[in-house]
Amino acid sequence: MVKRFKKVYIEISNVCNLQCNFCPEVIRKKEFMDESLFSKVIDQVGSLTEEVCFHLMGEPLVHPQFNQFIGVCRQKKVKVNLTTNGTLLNSENTLSLLDPIVSQVNFSLQSFDSNFPGKNNKIYLEKIFYFAEQALLQRPDLYLNFRLWNLGSENEINNTAIIDKIEKRFNVSVNKKTDVRRKKSIKVKERIYLHFDSRFKWPNPYDPIRSESGFCHGLSSHIGVLADGTIVPCCLDKEGNIALGNCTQSKIENIVDSERPKLMVQGFAQGKLVEDFCQRCTFISRFDSKLKKLGNRCVNPSDIVVIT
Repeated sequence: MVKRFKKVYIEISNVCNLQCNFCPEVIRKKEFMDESLFSKVIDQVGSLTEEVCFHLMGEPLVHPQFNQFIGVCRQKKVKVNLTTNGTLLNSENTLSLLDPIVSQVNFSLQSFDSNFPGKNNKIYLEKIFYFAEQALLQRPDLYLNFRLWNLGSENEINNTAIIDKIEKRFNVSVNKKTDVRRKKSIKVKERIYLHFDSRFKWPNPYDPIRSESGFCHGLSSHIGVLADGTIVPCCLDKEGNIALGNCTQSKIENIVDSERPKLMVQGFAQGKLVEDFCQRCTFISRFDSKLKKLGNRCVNPSDIVVIT
């Protein structure tokens, strides 16, 4: 059965052990999602999404109940996709990350140089490479991404040394020049990939309005759940600027079927940004090709099917 969302981003914690220069500081109260709320969220989104992502802000491996959360997902049969900086890998959470319920792990390799410029990354990369080798042995179906999402930034210069170490460790040759507009992933070995992207600017409610026209996949491919249970339409709404409701008070399905998100979805279908926050987002420019396809045609709201 086709699920409503491809992903639901669950911010199990907005606390991080690093402060990368590409990731803005969280202004909200720092907190960890408790196990009862997490279980409630999983119960509600299990029928709505193909997988949950332990990410929005924060580092998932910081959470003291991370391993229990993986167990909850295993019990509820909800696949897990997560992004980590990899600095907190240890024997215990490695077992959890190799659990069959985990479908993908993304390592943000640009994090190390961002926080420790000039320091030797040998030990850091060794832990990640060892994990990847264990995955090849124990979980050949597990997708791994070595992310370098810093193209166009001052830290891009450090990518060559990282790629050299990947080539040596996995006995591969990688094309270091890639056009992310055409191809972002390069296969390293089996289901291990190098994933490139340019640095993006997080949307800010105080930025100038970019446009009242645009298209976004928020509320169609994904939604987000912040650490306190607040439902947001987009994985980049890090402060809950478009707080649609809270799952401690209402069911998630009822929240995303309420009037405000429906108006947003209808607006996207017509190439219109109905929310002020969306009008200030520059990341949305990545979907301008979709906006061009929509053209200037006006879509009758009654013709738009909102899946319920």
